[in-house]
Amino acid sequence: MQASRDTKADDVTEPHSLVELMQAIESIDTPSGRIRFDEVLDAIGRRAFGPLLLLAGLVTLMPIVSGIPGVPTLMALFTLLVCAQLLIGRRTFWLPRWLRNRTLPSDKVHKGLKWMYKPAQWIDRLLHPRFSFMTGPLGIQLTALSCFVLALAMPPMELVPLTVNIAGVALTFFGLAIMARDGLLSILAFLITGTSLFVILYNLL
Repeated sequence: MQASRDTKADDVTEPHSLVELMQAIESIDTPSGRIRFDEVLDAIGRRAFGPLLLLAGLVTLMPIVSGIPGVPTLMALFTLLVCAQLLIGRRTFWLPRWLRNRTLPSDKVHKGLKWMYKPAQWIDRLLHPRFSFMTGPLGIQLTALSCFVLALAMPPMELVPLTVNIAGVALTFFGLAIMARDGLLSILAFLITGTSLFVILYNLL
């Protein structure tokens, strides 16, 4: 079963922009009215750090989806697992079955994607390779560490309005920076991460 899934993942064309990732999610057939997380992973690929971070950020960023109780915590767990495995040097990301089998209402996912389409097109036009040291091997390790810390803070962010959406912006920017090799966007993501952590500490301490 695992070999079959890995073969399927190898056949997936990795998205290289925010719009491409959104289109991959929109293409998933959901006759049950629910979209399984495993189906989303199949659509975007399971081996690339950038698209997986971007997925976590996109789901966390969409108000209509992130407002569902437990979704930010689910994305935090997903981010923790992916970042931890990258930090220890795994090439293929493993996720537990209970996480892969979690579902979201497909109508809310599609409404959220529709809401983000125009901003996504604008963002994609601004991306291009620059400050490559920020997206090289060391930069990606620092990104994984930063996202790991951010994910630890996301569950309590559900108690503070809008902070989880700020975390979603940071994860989205990190994912896009890696995919587009855009180091400037990575720098902005680090700044947003620091801001979101400061806000949550200020409100909870």
